[in-house]
Amino acid sequence: MVKYRQISEIIRKRIMNKEYSADEPIPNEISLAEEFGCSRMTIKKALDELVMRGLLYRKRGHGTFIVKSAVDNDLINVTVDESVGLTNLLKLQGKKVTSKILKFEVKFPDKEVADQLSIDLKTPVYEIMRLRYVEGEPYVIEHTYMPASLITGINEEVLHSSIYRHITETLKLTMGGSFRKVRACKPNEWDIKYLECAPDDPVLEVEQIGYLNTGVPFEYSFSRHRYDKFVFTSVNIRRN
Repeated sequence: MVKYRQISEIIRKRIMNKEYSADEPIPNEISLAEEFGCSRMTIKKALDELVMRGLLYRKRGHGTFIVKSAVDNDLINVTVDESVGLTNLLKLQGKKVTSKILKFEVKFPDKEVADQLSIDLKTPVYEIMRLRYVEGEPYVIEHTYMPASLITGINEEVLHSSIYRHITETLKLTMGGSFRKVRACKPNEWDIKYLECAPDDPVLEVEQIGYLNTGVPFEYSFSRHRYDKFVFTSVNIRRN
């Protein structure tokens, strides 16, 4: 294993074992270079890999911090290749995706949303709820928060097509990893009304925090799926 990946794995284990405080920046590149007896460039590559994996994020002028969600043991790690969005994913399968906007506004976040997006309570966010149809049938309700200062230019035209395409093609931003929680829930009134669930049908909810390749969170979302319309598949990639 090359040097920077050895270091990256050591730091990853320290993060998961909570050897670093999640409230303070980890040691800087110079300190880590001295500790591991290597160049600062090697440390940068090691940290870049952890940023791409959604374990660290950089805050300009303040240092490199742990993504708090990363130390939550019940989260499933999703690599960048899987973060393509529903529209692009099903387009590859030759299926048509359309959207109905249920809610779209700009507001100040509550503490939970602000914490997950690593922003303060005075940073406006988009709150978006969409019902997504696949081949004309209700498929998923998406409830999404995004920092309005980071993901700019969202309008009804974007919401009726693909937000992820807007992020990558219009804003020229690169998405990194994400963390997901998957849970089974009872249907609520929105599920019954829009997903056409029966009162006793189970619903699969996916809670997601998405990160840019810089490690900055850009999305905090909840997707609610009918039990008969969704299969979750996890792929584990072994790196030599």
